[in-house]
Amino acid sequence: MAEKLVVSTSPHVHSEFSTRRIMGMVILALLPAGITGVYFLGLSSLCVIAACILACVISEWFWNKFVMHRKNTIGDLSAVVTGLLLAYNLPPTIPIWMAVCGCVFAIIVVKEFYGGIGCNIVNPALAARAMMLISWPTAMTTWTIAGMSGATPLAAMKAGSEVSVSLWNMSAGNMAGCIGETSSILLILGGLYLIWEEVISWRIPVIYIATTAILAQLFGHGAACTEVLTGGLLLGAIFMATDYTTSPMTAKGQYIYAFGCGLLTALIRTWGGYPEGVSFSILIMNIAVPLIDMYTEPRTFGAPKSNFFKRTEAKS
Repeated sequence: MAEKLVVSTSPHVHSEFSTRRIMGMVILALLPAGITGVYFLGLSSLCVIAACILACVISEWFWNKFVMHRKNTIGDLSAVVTGLLLAYNLPPTIPIWMAVCGCVFAIIVVKEFYGGIGCNIVNPALAARAMMLISWPTAMTTWTIAGMSGATPLAAMKAGSEVSVSLWNMSAGNMAGCIGETSSILLILGGLYLIWEEVISWRIPVIYIATTAILAQLFGHGAACTEVLTGGLLLGAIFMATDYTTSPMTAKGQYIYAFGCGLLTALIRTWGGYPEGVSFSILIMNIAVPLIDMYTEPRTFGAPKSNFFKRTEAKS
């Protein structure tokens, strides 16, 4: 035979999307919001972004080369995306050494300890942000814009103060906040690009955002537009809740997952100790994903319906 056939077990899935290409699209979708963050929040934001990307790439390279002695995976660009997302979740005044510690935690502890890309149980960037928020709460909640310290709109709402930021500034990104979360317009455009390219589905971001906006308003926390345009809701719903590894596989599961994220975000924003609830909400729902996948597992054609609890016992 002139051609050799490669025989392997199913499933035989063929796609034009490689991991590197998907990560490249995510980076492209994220860049405009980051550039806007640097413009409004200052060059210190650029230093944080560069340090986070570099620290994540070096951490993954070091782990693969000197600890696991295996082929390096930095070429798939997943470490770059993790560094970019973590940087976007940090204030521009965060000390660089703290940002680097967060990156090492995200890559080595959250990602590589579990086997690398595709094996982590929670989103690495969000887990690192939660760790940093617990370890250095003051540095993680100090906001500046144009050299002046100030509270974010969500922090002002939590304190019972009036939000003085206009809707246009909320949309454009001209307000205090994390580096990549302030420009709502560009985050939405980035999300629409990923949906158009079929990198992500509309289900998780749309249901997550709508649930948070509606429930937070019903709970008396704030206006729906303020809930959506401030804080990390758009960044989290579009770019982190949709992570392939830590989100459900089925459409039904994605509905449940997105609603849970929105419910928890609204609850934390209204009655929690932190003004923001996106990070902790997604992390909690990440842990629930295996259960959601089990509950929403499609029934094999022709097979009888089975009781969920009996199925759980059988699989355990």
